[in-house]
Amino acid sequence: MELFYLFGVIMAVGLILGVFERYSNTFLVRAFGSRGVLVTAWIGTPIHEIGHLIQCFIWGHRVTKVKLLQLRSPDGVLGYVEHQYNPNSIYQQVGNFFIGIGPIFSGIGSLVLGMYLLVPQSYTAFQAQIQQHITIEKLDKSVLKTVGSAGFAISKSLFTFENLINPLFWIFLVVAISISSHIALSKADIHGSAKGLLMIFFVLVLFNVIASLLNWDSYQMIVKIAEYNIYVLAFSSIALLFSFLTLVFSFLFYKMKS
Repeated sequence: MELFYLFGVIMAVGLILGVFERYSNTFLVRAFGSRGVLVTAWIGTPIHEIGHLIQCFIWGHRVTKVKLLQLRSPDGVLGYVEHQYNPNSIYQQVGNFFIGIGPIFSGIGSLVLGMYLLVPQSYTAFQAQIQQHITIEKLDKSVLKTVGSAGFAISKSLFTFENLINPLFWIFLVVAISISSHIALSKADIHGSAKGLLMIFFVLVLFNVIASLLNWDSYQMIVKIAEYNIYVLAFSSIALLFSFLTLVFSFLFYKMKS
């Protein structure tokens, strides 16, 4: 249960983003061919790979090779980060999980930064929504409600008449769609995360054994640790919103071409 509280919902967000991206890319390829995906790759793929790269540095992995963007790969891989780690290090093994999901953090962070710089009034409205409704008292379905309400607040504050006549809004829209089109995790990302998640599970088991011996309330400690995770989930509503918009636009393009 503690493992789910800490990482379950963010993993669910990653799976939803993966479904959106898979269908979006399918519609774009059917409408425009392979170049339909490459249009957004110029921005989205480097952001995706930078997410892996940053986490490699944080968790002490040795980076051996990096390709932030490659458009002529014979296997269709647009970018990658190759890294090595010490299998005897628990810290580095745990890091596999965060390296795998790194693009979710870099993607969400880039979207938030873009909103802050290009449409600051929408960012202010979104921030006020988070501060007003977020709670860290209990980890339950209210977290999902927070994500939903935050997504609604973003939509309401973004698509206003003032923004529609603002060139910076359209720049943000293009950047946001490009990032969201490549934020989802690949099969290799998921495989690497699974190895790290297994080690996290064993660390939690050990933590609970120690906590019971010392009469600690392990649940309340996990709730406190998960405080930042809840904020990440709330901010993930931005990625979910623009991934969904990308799916809608790609479907409309496909219908127009067919």
